[in-house]
Amino acid sequence: MELNTITLSDFVALAQTIWIKALDSMDNFARESGLFNVIPISEHTGNTRQFSGVDSNEYLRLKTESDQAARGQVQQTANVTMTHRRFGENVGISYEMRTQNKYPEVVRRLTDGARKGPNSIDLDLSHRIGFGTATSYTDRDGVSISTTTSDGLSLFNTAHTLTGSSTTFRNRLAGNARVSKGALEGIERLAIENSFNELGEKVVVPLDILFSTDDPTDVNTIREYLRSVAAPDFANSGVTNVYKGKYKHVILPRVATDAVGAPDTAKRNNWGIASSMKSSGFLGIWEEPHLIAPTANSNAEDVQTDDWEFRVRTGYGIAIVNGNWIFFSTGDDSA
Repeated sequence: MELNTITLSDFVALAQTIWIKALDSMDNFARESGLFNVIPISEHTGNTRQFSGVDSNEYLRLKTESDQAARGQVQQTANVTMTHRRFGENVGISYEMRTQNKYPEVVRRLTDGARKGPNSIDLDLSHRIGFGTATSYTDRDGVSISTTTSDGLSLFNTAHTLTGSSTTFRNRLAGNARVSKGALEGIERLAIENSFNELGEKVVVPLDILFSTDDPTDVNTIREYLRSVAAPDFANSGVTNVYKGKYKHVILPRVATDAVGAPDTAKRNNWGIASSMKSSGFLGIWEEPHLIAPTANSNAEDVQTDDWEFRVRTGYGIAIVNGNWIFFSTGDDSA
C-alpha cells in the first residue's frame, strides 16, 4: 500500500474534503477468551514447539496381604506440533504526502497498522473454532492450515480416539441444535458422558465458558439464561434460574467468518461450552504484534525517493492437543 498524491489526490486537493471516521476494529476476543493458553517463546529457541498430554489411572487396585502393589498406569497422548509463522505489512508514504496533505489525522489513521497484528491472531484463533468440524482449511494467504488434534481428527468430532483405550468419545452435539435451554442441557449431558482420560476412565471437566458468535438472537438468549434472577422459561418469578452466573459468556465475532475474514452466515449460530482450566489450546507468541515507525534519515527512508515505510510485524503459532475440554454445536440443526 502506498500513500501518495496520485493514489490519494484528495489529501492535497484545494477543495475541502469531509472524511468520516474509520470504523474501529473489533477487540481481540479469542485471545482473551480463556479458550487458549498464551505462551511467550524466547528468541533463539527454534521455530516449532511440541505439545502433548499425559494421564494416569483414576483409581487404586486391590492389594492383598504381603502382595506387591499394582503399578500405576501412565498414558501419553500423541504429539501436536506448533509451527511459527510470521506476518507483516508495509505502508509507504511519499515526501509530498507527508508535507503537503491537509489531513494529517487521516494519514495517521491509515498508517496506524499496529492493530492488524492482534486482529490477525484473533482471526486465526477464531478459525480454529469456526473451521473446527473440518481437518483443514485454506487461509487468507492460500495456505492449507491443519485443524486436527493429536488423534488426527477434526477438533469437533463424533469419534475421537484415546491412546490407552479402545473407547471413543464425541465433543460435537448430536443434531447440532441452536442454543436454548434444552440444547444447553443436552451439551452438558454430552460433556458428562464423554469426558475421559487417555485410559478410558471417566473424569470431571470443570466447564466454565459458554461461547457463541455475535449473532444477536443467540447472544440475547444466552444473556437471559446467565443473568436472569428467575428462570426465563417460566412466568412464575419464584422459579430459580439455575444457570445464573454458571458460565462466563464469551462472544467470538470472528468465528462466523470465512478464510479472509468476511461474514459467513453458515456459522452464525455456532456455540459451545469449554473449560479454561483444562484447555489444551495453545497460542505461542514468538513476536508480539508491533509497528515499526520510520523517522527522517533512518534506514526506513528511501534515499532515492524520500518515501517512508511503516512496517507491521508479528510471529506466532497455534496448536490444539485434544478435544476433551470443549464441546460444540454448529447451531444449524444438521444431523
